Amino acid sequence: MQAMVRKEFRQVRRDRRTLALMIAVPLLLLVVFGYVARFDVKAIPTAVVGDGAALAAARLPRPFDVTIVDPTGDRATAEDLLRRSRAIIAVVAEPPLTILIDGSEMFAAQSARAAMSGLADPAGGLPFGSPQVEVLFNPGLSTAAIMVPALIGMVLTAVGTVITSLGVVRERQEGTLEQLAVMPLRPRDVIVGKIAPYFLVGIIDMTVITAAGLLLFDVPFRGSWPVFIGGALLFLLAVLGLGVLISTLSQTQGEAIQLAIMTMLPQVMLSGMIFPLTSMPWGVRWISYLLPLTYFIQIVRGVFLKATPIDALWLPFVALTALAVVVLGLAVLRFRRDLAPAGRRGSAAEAA
Repeated sequence: MQAMVRKEFRQVRRDRRTLALMIAVPLLLLVVFGYVARFDVKAIPTAVVGDGAALAAARLPRPFDVTIVDPTGDRATAEDLLRRSRAIIAVVAEPPLTILIDGSEMFAAQSARAAMSGLADPAGGLPFGSPQVEVLFNPGLSTAAIMVPALIGMVLTAVGTVITSLGVVRERQEGTLEQLAVMPLRPRDVIVGKIAPYFLVGIIDMTVITAAGLLLFDVPFRGSWPVFIGGALLFLLAVLGLGVLISTLSQTQGEAIQLAIMTMLPQVMLSGMIFPLTSMPWGVRWISYLLPLTYFIQIVRGVFLKATPIDALWLPFVALTALAVVVLGLAVLRFRRDLAPAGRRGSAAEAA
């Protein structure tokens, strides 16, 4: 038994990558998620429109962070600002005074409602008397309406990243990488061949879970199907490319699964799926903008709940396109490096 214990200690010490995962990753996750795991929102992007916009903007307390003041706007302007996610709270500063809340941002909406006490105080509150508060897009602040669209992205992330990450590493472990190297295939041909079946499976999964979300949980769908499908396909390409990139970086299937899970955890925690992005400090929030799920959640919640038009979603679409191109390009470059030594070994074996 002592000999086995010593042998295992030596093996763990030599496997430095696994040792680093065991020690450094838990500490990193604790630090990062300790800053992220909070539901209170300190600053809520707020728009103020109407004749009394300037006066109302000056009297709004924290956490209302006034980012837009439009004295010429009206209620339709306020609703459009919320629909395009340019604000979470919109104050229509004209009789009757109305405060519109974006119900698709549930935690920010709850924080806003809690902060509204005293807004109608004549000594320092808003003009035009007591405000009428309306929650748009998700009037009941239903958790299912918020979470089910985001869960579509999480399921596609799991299918795309974890399963695809086993593709190239399986070839390496089974010894067939040399056969691929000596065949008349370019690296991008192999990558496309690896992705294509999982891309089809991802489309089927997307269809099934979207239908289940709409039918079982009564989630509304108010937007455009082409916009949703276009965003979902771009997101699938990005997560599949990430899975293939992980596969090219791994030596064993166990290592590939570990790396895939490591990339999934930040996407779930930092994408805005659970914790609002506005509650995250900038030291952590910048990571969110490197994750495909962040942009897909913006698209899917906007399309499902707010009927957000595609021109207001151009940034998530561009970001998903860029991420897909980057991860697929890195996967091709990395796989080309793997094929070169494998090809030399295969040619030597054939000559022998």
